[in-house]
Amino acid sequence: MRFRLTPRETSFYDMFAASADNIVTGSKLLMELLGADASARAEIAERMRAAEHAGDDATHAIFHQLNSSFITPFDREDIYSLASSLDDIMDFMEEAVDLVVLYNVEELPKGVEQQIEVLARAAELTAEAMPHLRTMDNLTEYWIEVNRLENQADQIHRKLLAHLFNGKFDAMEVLKLKQIVDVLEEAADAFEHVANTVETIAVKES
Repeated sequence: MRFRLTPRETSFYDMFAASADNIVTGSKLLMELLGADASARAEIAERMRAAEHAGDDATHAIFHQLNSSFITPFDREDIYSLASSLDDIMDFMEEAVDLVVLYNVEELPKGVEQQIEVLARAAELTAEAMPHLRTMDNLTEYWIEVNRLENQADQIHRKLLAHLFNGKFDAMEVLKLKQIVDVLEEAADAFEHVANTVETIAVKES
């Protein structure tokens, strides 16, 4: 860790932790969606929408703090990138839930539960990692594991696409389901972007 002579604004750490905790909430709502019947999905979507709004508020708070702070704990562009990528995760998860409701999807294809399990694990790891930004300790295993999970998500996504295009689904249903699984894949990519940003920050601060 580089020695600094100037004080740093430390509230960023708490805000990043709050943002990541909110993502865990979103991942739990995704898990809840899997076991819900069609009548319960609209209510889950409402709670996911509220979580997404809370994520937006957390992101705006970070940006406001960034714009009003003379000294930041690490590079401004990295703070912006980290906050934006965390926000992207919530946006993608909320979009996936919203699409399930808007498209009146009766049954999600087999394999979506694996996608969501990967996202839930990545959310837990991200929430556990954010407090370590204060010291930059014990973060290597985090970004390695999230990158591994993203590779796993890629494999699941490819299998899902192969399943959707096997000729057993109606063409319109394929379009709907593909959009949902694609958005879940984007959420996995966003988790990797967060991990890569954390790795960049850690390297710069070492």
